[in-house]
Amino acid sequence: MKIVFLGAGSVEFTQGLLADLVALPDLGELEVALHDIHPERLDTAEAAARVIAADRNVKISAHLDLRRALDGAGFAINMIQVGMIDATRVDFELPARYGLRQTIADTIGVGGIFRALRTFPALDRIGRAMAEVCPDTWLLNYTNPMAMNVWYLAAATPVRNVVGLCHSVYWTAHDLAELVGVPYEEVSYLAAGVNHQSWMLRFESGGEDLYPRLDEAIARDPGLLRRVRVDMYRRLGFYPTETSEHSAEYVPWYLHDEAEVERLRIPVGAYIGISEDNVRQYEATRDALRAGRPITVEGTMEYAPQIIHSIATGTSRVVYGNVQNRGLVANLPEGCVVEVPCVADALGVRPTAVGDLPAQCAALNRAYVNVNELTVRAVTEGRPEHVRHAMMADPNTAATLTVDQIASLCDALLDAHADLLPESLGRRS
Repeated sequence: MKIVFLGAGSVEFTQGLLADLVALPDLGELEVALHDIHPERLDTAEAAARVIAADRNVKISAHLDLRRALDGAGFAINMIQVGMIDATRVDFELPARYGLRQTIADTIGVGGIFRALRTFPALDRIGRAMAEVCPDTWLLNYTNPMAMNVWYLAAATPVRNVVGLCHSVYWTAHDLAELVGVPYEEVSYLAAGVNHQSWMLRFESGGEDLYPRLDEAIARDPGLLRRVRVDMYRRLGFYPTETSEHSAEYVPWYLHDEAEVERLRIPVGAYIGISEDNVRQYEATRDALRAGRPITVEGTMEYAPQIIHSIATGTSRVVYGNVQNRGLVANLPEGCVVEVPCVADALGVRPTAVGDLPAQCAALNRAYVNVNELTVRAVTEGRPEHVRHAMMADPNTAATLTVDQIASLCDALLDAHADLLPESLGRRS
């Protein structure tokens, strides 16, 4: 069985996923093909993979050519980041000049919009290559902005089997279980919504609703009240499945107000530091491998290796996936990308319907979906004005800037990222 890692130069992520794969039983002989467009990062990924797979039944290969990597693949794991840290800095620094605060900037918001626009041309290349070389291959996407990328893959490329994967639902359930003092293995939960803004609809153990215990835990610890997601939970009645850092920039209530930033300890610009740490970790791994020193690798608990195992062996699992909404969440738009529980087994990855979300949760999700739709349509319909419309519809941006400021910032970002954007966005309108 051949598994392709797209963007394998994301060395830390590649290491963790490969460690998960080699630890799973019953997969038989594996072939792992690493692909990246950066030769040095690809060499580092290959060296790390050979260390992890030593004494295991795994064949490792490295490819700068996409089609050669994909030839014969059963699964492709996508973790590319177009523009890397330099583009990320632009996504933060230009908006900051206009007074727009962001925290992670990879999902919606100005940063999410332009990260998507940079990524779409690469998704075109991947989609076309898969259609020609391995049309039945499952594409397991980790690249953010998750919902926009999966939507674009479905709308604009010939990829047939795609699911977006994120660990936020799992880790929310895990951390809430710890907070209420119940072992994770004894917790049952149901979540749904959109990526990074799903909602813990049910949180139970042995038939007991655990939300009252969560309320008690919050009442015991005033520090929890200074977290965005706890503030959102108390006002909306359902716990959001992404961190406070992420959640702060998906809504219009917090980042434009200095007092709220202080009250909720929101780390403005946090992702720049995270990205710089990632570069340092990559360089440390590269240097250790070149010197023959050991590297530390830990498993990830990510969904991609579990899905691969389920499809290959028929072992049934429930995972959370990002897929097109085909009657899955009744009060979100048809065709948008939603995050719902999915059954993974020998038949593939099959999403399950959850019905209506609570009205207040669906209302927030629809604002998020509006940004996704306009961003995707900007490219699929060749309408660059929709980039500005997406920024105007974005909750945090609209709460902070005037429409003239939004238009000016949009033009500045289109110019700054011009070399990485789809050709259809090359002119103003």
